Amino acid sequence: MASVDHLVIGAGVVGLAVGRALSSGSGIRNGASARSTLVIDKNKQFGMETSSRNSEVIHGGIYYPKDSLRTRLCIEGKHLMYEYCKQNDVPHRRIGKWVVAQDDKQAEYLSRLAQHCTDLGIPTEMIGESQAQQMEPNVRAHMALVSPTTGIVDTHAFMAALHRDLLDNGADFAPNTEVLAIEHVDNEYRVLVSTSDTDTPYMGIRAATVVNAAGLWADRITDMLAPQSKHDWDTQYRLHFAKGRYYMYTGDAHIRVQRLIYPVPDRHITSLGTHLIIDMGGAIRFGPDIEWIKSNDDYSIDGGDQNQPLINDVAAEIAKYLPSIRAEDLSPGYTGIRPKLQPPGAAFRDFVVREESDAGFPGFVNLVGIESPGLTSSLAIARLVDQLLN
Repeated sequence: MASVDHLVIGAGVVGLAVGRALSSGSGIRNGASARSTLVIDKNKQFGMETSSRNSEVIHGGIYYPKDSLRTRLCIEGKHLMYEYCKQNDVPHRRIGKWVVAQDDKQAEYLSRLAQHCTDLGIPTEMIGESQAQQMEPNVRAHMALVSPTTGIVDTHAFMAALHRDLLDNGADFAPNTEVLAIEHVDNEYRVLVSTSDTDTPYMGIRAATVVNAAGLWADRITDMLAPQSKHDWDTQYRLHFAKGRYYMYTGDAHIRVQRLIYPVPDRHITSLGTHLIIDMGGAIRFGPDIEWIKSNDDYSIDGGDQNQPLINDVAAEIAKYLPSIRAEDLSPGYTGIRPKLQPPGAAFRDFVVREESDAGFPGFVNLVGIESPGLTSSLAIARLVDQLLN
């Protein structure tokens, strides 16, 4: 049975950032004389799920409630991420973003959003229709909120840098390692995992602390300890899954846009809408749309007989702010799945970043419902987890 100080379950961008943070010092907990850290993931390499299937945007932190963890961690994480990318030569660009209104009612929302940003100290600017038309001739906007601190990043390069850091810190990464059971015994955690090693298909891990950064599978991990919990984890941490499809722009060069373009989001901020994304290579793509699904591993994008109607619907949404788009300009790209704590139609639910001593599990940190802006927030989440455990 292996023994470590810190066990991180999940090697998406958040798990990698947490592993890097926990392995960066020499803290002592539960009598451990060294800060050994192990990051595990059930997949064959890091970042294969939500972390590699998103918009690759560094968010400004403009949407969410003022006192929410999402807002706090996004704003802090944005600054940390720009600095980290600069220091580690991770490709990124502060490209800026518009949220565009198409009528007076949506413009009123943008005015409220601008005041919200002012209250938070986030720089934004409101521009009218004529100025928007001059700056982005292909974009239709009755009014636009400009977010100059929004950017884009090569997510894969960012994760590779985090992975390199944690290994340089002396931490270990074990892919193809899936958690089967966890129990809390004698002030430590005993974790049974399966591996890809035919000689040792199962092994045990003793850990002084555990961080549940399992993303789409975070509630499966909490389920393993739920019978011992003093709280109702079965309902408190139940996840719901929203699949989003991304479409590549494959038309000719008649569409030229210089920045990210977002529609006004729905009232519960369940989705930020099907937006226009520009990647580090200058290519345009659109997404995600949203479909509530039961499975957390359904990455299908082909709608079969419904494929063309799906593209037609997406094109119609995009045309609200990009009138020259045509359905034939779009081709299916990829899908991502967001782990949501809020079910369809429900009100906003915040990130869960919680050390669970109150539930009877000292040294166990749950990271549940970490969806957008989880990428932007990753370094700030890691810093908070490090503070909670040391």
